[in-house]
Amino acid sequence: MLLLHLAVLLSTGWRAGAQGPDLGDVCARGSCYPATGDLLIGRAHRLTASSTCGLSGPERFCIVSHLQETQKCFECDSRENYNKNHLNSHNIENVVTTFTPDRLVTWWQSENGVENVTIQLDLEAEFHFTHLIMTFKTFRPAAMVIERSMDNGNTWEVYRYFAYDCATSFPGVSRGPLTKVDDIICDGRYSDIEPSTQGEVIFRVLDPAFEIADPYSTRIQNLLKITNLRVRMERLHTMGDNLLDSREQLKEKYYYALYDMVVRGNCFCYGHASKCAPTDWSEGDAEGMVHGKCVCNHFTTGLNCEKCQDFYQDLPWRPARGRNTNACKRCECNQHASTCHFDMAMYLASRNISGGVCDDCQHNTMGQHCELCKPFYYQHPERDIRDPEICEQCDCDPRGSLHGGVCDAVTDVPKGQIAGQCHCKPNVEGERCSECRQGYYGLSQSEQGCQQCTCSPLGTIPGGRPCDTETGNCFCKRFVTGRNCEQCLPQHWGLSNDMDGCRPCDCDKGGAIDNNCSALTGHCVCKEHIFGRRCDQVESGFYFISLDHYTYEAEEARFGPGVTVVPRTPPVNREPTWTGIGFAKVPEGEKMEFSIDNTPKSMEYELLIRYEPQLPDEWEQLLVEVKRSRPLEGQCSTTDYQSVSLRPGSRYVSLPWPVCFDRGQNYTVELSLPHYSSHSNHQSPYMYIDSMVLMPRVNSLDLFSGSQFDLDMFERYRCLEHSRSVVKARTTDICRDYVFSLSAVLHQGTMECVCDPTGSYSSICDPDGGQCQCRTNVMGRSCNSCSPGYFLLGPSGCKSCECDPQGAEHPFCHESTGQCTCVPGAYGRQCAHCLPSHWGFPHCQPCQCNGHTELCHPHTGECQGCKGHTTGHNCERCERGYFGDALLGTGGQCRPCLCPEGPGSRRQFAEGCFQDLRSQKISCVCSPGYRGSRCDECAPGFYGNPNVPGGRCQPCQCNGNIDTLDPEACDSRTGTCRKCLYHTQGTACQYCKRGYYGDARLQSCRRCMCNEIGTASHGCLDGECVCDGATGQCPCRPGVVGQNCDQCASEMWNFESGDGCQFCQCHPVHSYGSSCNLLSGQCSCKPGFGGRTCDECRELFWGNPEIKCHACDCDPRGIASEQCNKMTGDCVCVEGVAGRRCDTCGRGYTGEFPNCEPCHQCFSSWNIVVSELTNHTQYLLQLVDNIKVSGVTAPYKVTIDSLEKSVSELTTILEHDPISEPLTHTKLLLQDATALVARLTQSLNHTDFTLEAVSENHNRTKIKLDSVKDDAQKLDQTIKDLQEQVELVKNSDIRGATDSITKYYQHSIMAEVKANRSTDGPGSTVQQSAGLRQTTEDILKHSKENFEKRLEQNAQKMNEFASQLEALNLSKLSDEVCGDSQDTEGCGPCGGIGCQSEDRQSHCGGEGCGGVLTTAKDALTKTKDFDREITQGLEEVHKLNKMVTEARIRADIARNSAHDVILKAIQSKERVELNNQELRELIQQIRDFLTNGTNPNTIDALANEVLKIRLPVSSSELKSLTSDIRESVSGLTRVEDVLSQSADHIARAQNLLRSAKEASEHATDIKNQADQVKEALEESERAQSAVSNVTQQTKTVIESTNAQLTSVESEIADSEFKMNNGTKWLFKMETEVGLLRNKELDLSNSIDHTQRSAEYVTQQAEQTRHELDSEVQRKFSRVKEVMETRSGGVLDAHRRAEDLQQEAKALLGHAINSLERLRELERSYAVNQKILEEKSQDLEVLENEAQELLQEISQKVSVYSTCA
Repeated sequence: MLLLHLAVLLSTGWRAGAQGPDLGDVCARGSCYPATGDLLIGRAHRLTASSTCGLSGPERFCIVSHLQETQKCFECDSRENYNKNHLNSHNIENVVTTFTPDRLVTWWQSENGVENVTIQLDLEAEFHFTHLIMTFKTFRPAAMVIERSMDNGNTWEVYRYFAYDCATSFPGVSRGPLTKVDDIICDGRYSDIEPSTQGEVIFRVLDPAFEIADPYSTRIQNLLKITNLRVRMERLHTMGDNLLDSREQLKEKYYYALYDMVVRGNCFCYGHASKCAPTDWSEGDAEGMVHGKCVCNHFTTGLNCEKCQDFYQDLPWRPARGRNTNACKRCECNQHASTCHFDMAMYLASRNISGGVCDDCQHNTMGQHCELCKPFYYQHPERDIRDPEICEQCDCDPRGSLHGGVCDAVTDVPKGQIAGQCHCKPNVEGERCSECRQGYYGLSQSEQGCQQCTCSPLGTIPGGRPCDTETGNCFCKRFVTGRNCEQCLPQHWGLSNDMDGCRPCDCDKGGAIDNNCSALTGHCVCKEHIFGRRCDQVESGFYFISLDHYTYEAEEARFGPGVTVVPRTPPVNREPTWTGIGFAKVPEGEKMEFSIDNTPKSMEYELLIRYEPQLPDEWEQLLVEVKRSRPLEGQCSTTDYQSVSLRPGSRYVSLPWPVCFDRGQNYTVELSLPHYSSHSNHQSPYMYIDSMVLMPRVNSLDLFSGSQFDLDMFERYRCLEHSRSVVKARTTDICRDYVFSLSAVLHQGTMECVCDPTGSYSSICDPDGGQCQCRTNVMGRSCNSCSPGYFLLGPSGCKSCECDPQGAEHPFCHESTGQCTCVPGAYGRQCAHCLPSHWGFPHCQPCQCNGHTELCHPHTGECQGCKGHTTGHNCERCERGYFGDALLGTGGQCRPCLCPEGPGSRRQFAEGCFQDLRSQKISCVCSPGYRGSRCDECAPGFYGNPNVPGGRCQPCQCNGNIDTLDPEACDSRTGTCRKCLYHTQGTACQYCKRGYYGDARLQSCRRCMCNEIGTASHGCLDGECVCDGATGQCPCRPGVVGQNCDQCASEMWNFESGDGCQFCQCHPVHSYGSSCNLLSGQCSCKPGFGGRTCDECRELFWGNPEIKCHACDCDPRGIASEQCNKMTGDCVCVEGVAGRRCDTCGRGYTGEFPNCEPCHQCFSSWNIVVSELTNHTQYLLQLVDNIKVSGVTAPYKVTIDSLEKSVSELTTILEHDPISEPLTHTKLLLQDATALVARLTQSLNHTDFTLEAVSENHNRTKIKLDSVKDDAQKLDQTIKDLQEQVELVKNSDIRGATDSITKYYQHSIMAEVKANRSTDGPGSTVQQSAGLRQTTEDILKHSKENFEKRLEQNAQKMNEFASQLEALNLSKLSDEVCGDSQDTEGCGPCGGIGCQSEDRQSHCGGEGCGGVLTTAKDALTKTKDFDREITQGLEEVHKLNKMVTEARIRADIARNSAHDVILKAIQSKERVELNNQELRELIQQIRDFLTNGTNPNTIDALANEVLKIRLPVSSSELKSLTSDIRESVSGLTRVEDVLSQSADHIARAQNLLRSAKEASEHATDIKNQADQVKEALEESERAQSAVSNVTQQTKTVIESTNAQLTSVESEIADSEFKMNNGTKWLFKMETEVGLLRNKELDLSNSIDHTQRSAEYVTQQAEQTRHELDSEVQRKFSRVKEVMETRSGGVLDAHRRAEDLQQEAKALLGHAINSLERLRELERSYAVNQKILEEKSQDLEVLENEAQELLQEISQKVSVYSTCA
């Protein structure tokens, strides 16, 4: 019995211990558990029983089972504990197992007859309870309950019920079997009467029949956890005596007695401890005691490790499970707190990462991890988060900052936060929010912080604070005054965004009366016929002079007969170098006189002589004499006699001294050339004089006398020199302005245009110089003469003389007739012809045409109009298609070629023919595509039927894929291609053949190059593969790619399989990529992994690659292969070797590994017997397991099923059998069968219980069998020892020795026979061994030679390496790496290779050593510093990049908006032009109607209709509308003026787009108004058609209307001129803008001004539209009323006619005004359109600059981001 008890303890202890890890692991690899033991040891004082015999005094009891004993009753006295003196004490402490020899002497015993007895164990802590073993001295209880508590006895739960009769004792409780490990059932196995003593009750918490999938689950852990254990014994086995006899003596025999009680378990530590300590040292420390206080690991604490340590609260406390320690995590408080607590909400919010919340954060920190600074503190960006000084106090001015001075706690660039940055109030700025923002003053505690400056943004200096931050006084620009800078200084105007605020009036000194101007518009007071803001523009029809305006032509002067005029034709592609029609050729000694009578002002003038030298030397003397009719009246002095020389390299000369002329006087200037040169012998020298120019002397004018600056500018830009030459460079704007002012001073205004109405296009001249717009080939400032070489001035200009250069003496003709001067032999106006029938001008001769014509080409002599089917230069041959001799003269010598029907017919297919002179046979020369003697057949390569009318031969359409010389290449009739070349096919050879691909039309068909292995089976038939005819793509097998299907696709292999390619399936984590070897499919594995797909451990490793791979740990002496099992790691052993590492001798072998020898042959016999027993045992175990699963009835299932089937059939027969048969016998049979089944079932149930007992006995038997096996081994050893002793004794006797010798001799003889057989035979073992040995020796010899050879080589290399190492001096390397130690014998302060410091660490380098290592460390430190600086720089770059991105986005939006506005403006312009055209047509229709006659009836009818119609608006309203529109257009002009000043700012584009949009909307409103005017004009058209011939007065009205139209056209021309002037003015303003582009302008207020102007224009247009609508509605109502009273209107016809006359006049006047207004709008629209285009170009320039700037910034960002 003791042996069985120990076996059970060992078994259960082994099972419980298997749930925890090895104690030596010390909880490092996962969950850990303390050792299991008896919880009762050391806790006897915690064990109580509700009933114990003899506590109050001696108590008698009897033993039922002592039937053979003489003494049956005994005494129990438990008042003292059991000892040698008190052997009758049976307290509960006696059940604690001691394993002493007198174990059965002590026991616990209850009082007699008490059935409800409780034994309770109260533990001091939580424990793991595994099983309970109770050994009873008396009968085991008939009913018993085991309970446990997990809350120190507050609540109890039942573990298991035990009862002899479960149904009676515990009704409602399941009797099993167990389906789950935690089922609560009633067990009847341990409640039987037998045995009467030493009966056991065994309870396991975890039944071994169940495989626990997760022993660390909460359910299993809770099942094992207890704080109290209670056993309630509720019923005694009384053998029925209590039913027969109720005497008190009977109770003496029935009580509970318990030898021992084992409560197996361990300290419950939730997997966080491997050992326990006493909870209270007063409990004692008995040997084998299981203590109750866990020695916690994993940073847990508590009696049972049920909570985390104080500062390890970052994760929720959890039990350890398996390899997961679930260790508590230390709180991260960044050294700012010493305590923390766990917060589940924080833990869940962090996605189960961190739930620890730090308590009482110090150093002004806060937050879950003390990672944030408190309000009014910020995190220092350069300090570590653990620094006590990490949080610094915000330095924000409370007056100007928000929230009382809270600043940004941390730096967060994406959120725009910078640590320590203050958040200022809306009108406050500065690092501390201590300064007012730009444009604000007076820092205070107000909500906004500062008050807004009231400065005018136009007059305030931009770029800084507009006003004083304390007083609010504005800082005005240079030309602005006032507290708010809202006024301009005197002689200044236009308060705006300019740098100086206001602009100087800058009135033109010549065009303006003075320098005062309007402060709002800047308009100066102009002289007559001058306008413009500065008075620098002239009105239409007027001009200002150029400096050489007063030019006097030499060809118009008075001169003698020796002087001749030399005209010249103006050059075509350049400006002429002379003025007038040419020059005056003046010989030496001649003179000429110029008359001057138009001097504009009495002053000094410069006389300029323009000439063209004809001789190489200088003309030494030219005399000029001024002849006056009266003395000078002015104050200037003059020299009237002057002499100059004419240099050959110049084209003009000025007199040395100025000449004074009075205004209004007549003068004669005599010019003579008395002497050419004293160095020349030229016989007749002459000079070409062009003109004389009178130029005002500018420094004598008031314009320059009062301003040295203006005079310097005039001279610096050489304005005077530019006017002296005939060919002038482009005049600068500065010179033009000065010349304008000078002209205005000279003439007190402007000069009127004088344009010849015949020679000029209009009466308007160029305002710069007065040049009229001449018609073609017309010249002169007034366009009043023809240019040289032209004649007959008329409305279309002058006609060209076109004098023949060979037939005329010169290219000039008579000005009126155009007659050229001919050379002898030529005649005609142009002198360009010969006589008829002559040629060869100017040497004329007769035409030679062989009598076939009289005409020939006048220049070449080629005959023209040859007759008789002749041709050629002299009509000397027959035409094409004819043959014969054309030189025979007239008479039809050229005859037609009949090929086949002759020229002119529809069947002539030859280019010509010829006649054989011998045979006189005519042969045709066929056209391409024809053949035959008559060219009536198609040639090869052509098809058709030329023998039918209209038939032709056409080229065969075979795409160039036939031989055009092969007659059979295509059908000669149908053109079908027959012999296709170049691998083509089809009726037109338009396709590639099967197995070819390409473009047949380009002769590029190529054979398909499909790889048969990679091509699909349907793609290749009989060795020929087919591909796509166009691309050549072959049909590939799965996974194959390439045009020729010759390679595997990416991430595939095994091309040669012929079934396509397979996926590599490389492991996505364990391989370097998804591709593999194309032939083997081997993936490129990362270190530590192997297999084709890298999903296994690499060679010589095993395990799960997803978790860890382990190296094969095999003993090389006992393995058959170096690779172990890749799943289990078991080594592959050779025969006779076993063990996981193949390091022990296997079963059936003996000896010391590796010398393992087979066991004696008796082992085989024993092994067979043991194997059979093992197999049989396994079979029985399997049978028991099956019975547990299926029940005892399983083996009899067939019999039971058969019985049930028979009963069922029998019942069916009885129910359906109609035969009347007595049923009593049948019923009895059924009852017998039912009883039989019941008995059988009862028997089976009994068998089930028996099997369970057998199973339990089997477990015990197994333990005993192991013990017996050990005993058998010991006995076997004893037998062997005895045999040796017997042999020794036997051999000591002679007879025994003789017998032994005889026996051994026989054994020897038998062994010799066996040995001979094994050595002598041909197949004997010896011979086989000899052969094997020889082979082995050969292999060993060869291996030895190879090994020795490799060994010798390796030794040689090792010697070489050793020599090199010995010779190697590492001191230099050591000095370079660690620094110069200055000590060649020792390590020194800098250390070196192999040197160690005092703390046994390697010593190399140091401060001041200068080695590579020290330098690297310094570089690393600097790199970290650079990295920190780069990070800060990147933050700044990020901000800059963000700003650039926003600017680019705004520029893109502006560009797109500008583009849309331009498109809309163009569309609006087109609509306005269309409306203008419709209005013009309408006016023309009105004119036509009024000029045609109409009968009186029609007049009367239409007059009545007209009376019903009224114009929608009155004359005053139309005038008002016109005035409003003009003002609107003027306003828009001012808007453009403002916009033009912002050329260099990116906001300029936005303002421009906004203004353009407003202009577009304004144009749309104008169009709507024009549509309304058009409707009114349509009504007037109907009215005019009714009164065309009412009276003669209507005709008068028509004439008056025509006159008004003429006047309107004149005004339109005037307006067009003004529009041109406005355009030039805008061009000038654009130039001024270009000078100001580098100024930074603020456009916000300009935009507001523009918006207000636009809104005003929109309101005016909207108001006008409403007025027109109301007026039209009113007139329509009136018309309706008139229509209703039409019948009464006949009586007043005469009066209506008179009213009609007046209304017609008004109607025409309104129409004219509307037309004029629309024309003005059209001109204004054109100007605005031009400005928009210019602004669009400027916008493109700005966009390009922005793109360049963005690119430059991006490059810098890239450079900074890559800095190391």
